[in-house]
Amino acid sequence: MDAQSVDDARPQVQVRRAALASVIGTTIEWYDFFLYGTTAALVFGHAFFPERNPTVGTLAAFATFFVGFIARPIGAAIFGHFGDRIGRKATLIATLLVMGIATFLIGLTPTYGTIGVWGAVILTILRVFQGIGVGGEWGGSVLLAMEWGSRRRRGLMGSWAQMGVPVGLFLSTVVFSATLALTGDNFQSWGWRIPFLLSIALVGVGLFVRLKIVETPAFSRVLESRQTARMPVAEVLKNNWREVILSALIRMAEQAPFYIFTSFVLAYGTQHLKLDEQFLTNSVTFAALVSCFTVPLYGWLSDKIGRKRMYMIGAFGILIYSFIYIALLNTAVPALVGLAIVISIQPHDMLYGPQAAFIAESFSTRLRYSGASLGYQLASIIAGGPAPLIAGALLAATGSGYAIAAYIAFTAVVTIVATSMMKDRTGVDIEVEQTAAPRAGGEEGAPSRA
Repeated sequence: MDAQSVDDARPQVQVRRAALASVIGTTIEWYDFFLYGTTAALVFGHAFFPERNPTVGTLAAFATFFVGFIARPIGAAIFGHFGDRIGRKATLIATLLVMGIATFLIGLTPTYGTIGVWGAVILTILRVFQGIGVGGEWGGSVLLAMEWGSRRRRGLMGSWAQMGVPVGLFLSTVVFSATLALTGDNFQSWGWRIPFLLSIALVGVGLFVRLKIVETPAFSRVLESRQTARMPVAEVLKNNWREVILSALIRMAEQAPFYIFTSFVLAYGTQHLKLDEQFLTNSVTFAALVSCFTVPLYGWLSDKIGRKRMYMIGAFGILIYSFIYIALLNTAVPALVGLAIVISIQPHDMLYGPQAAFIAESFSTRLRYSGASLGYQLASIIAGGPAPLIAGALLAATGSGYAIAAYIAFTAVVTIVATSMMKDRTGVDIEVEQTAAPRAGGEEGAPSRA
């Protein structure tokens, strides 16, 4: 049976279920993750670090934000191991529970006024568990959708997992904004806890959906042929270290600017431009809503014109827009600021839509969970995690938002160079290695075990 026949023979109910489980799961994970970023920008500075001035308190809050990013590669390694050993489904259930429980407990964490510095310590520990959960989530969700889908639509199928980001951002900002409006003056004291506590209901929905899916055909064949890797993380770092590094570097222009566009802009807008926080969160909410449609659009378009070409267009878009973005913000005119926020997400989506397939296609099925997860999450240390801190430090040192624009432009240049070194496997049969003997380090003839 040729590859086209295999694609057509796959039960469509499972393909649709995999896509649904992918987007719902990542939506819940990213709702939790983004909720922390928004609250760090507007609440955590004075709730957990009240003895510092506002700028230093915000930087301290973003430092706990950064801790979650440091933990993400750890989660990628832990869950990548199990995802390549026992399967995508069981691993994704575990990541959902880790993230959901940690987020719920953040909503119960006492502040500085109750237990002093221990509040910040507990907050940081729970942020670490959030990062571990997200670190393992992305790779499994992408593979769940992509390995069930047709090779002609891997960009589109992979983008379903990516949609969890704008949907999660939209949901978190809607709940945050609604809570802010409903609790009013009480928001800073206790109202901020409500969105975190509500997350436990979302976890129940996610578990219900994920328990109904079955293992992907690609990984099922790995299990049947007993080709699972004994130590998938070690093997992928030995044989595919170049792909791991490039996967991290191509994310610079996507991830670092994104956290400036969606999280740091809240602090910049309220403290530097003196704009209303409700207006800013509403603008980010609208941008996320638009992104729910454009992420799959650009994923689909990458199936037509090629992953690499689509990615390059997005990277150059970030480069060109970086200074325009700051110029629009600095007008402090609400209409122009809102426009700047909405437009900023578009070049990001040109990168993010095809990114899942672009990275995952670089690794074989038996190492794909570990390889894709590690490459994707290592960017958290060099891109997303430090981005708000770097932006805040640049603003404090120069007093100018254009220093932040220069930083955004720098990330775009890094991405352009790294992307030029990536192979484009759009439409290629990436499961062909399953018909061959496993690479060094495999366990042909050995049973799969964790």
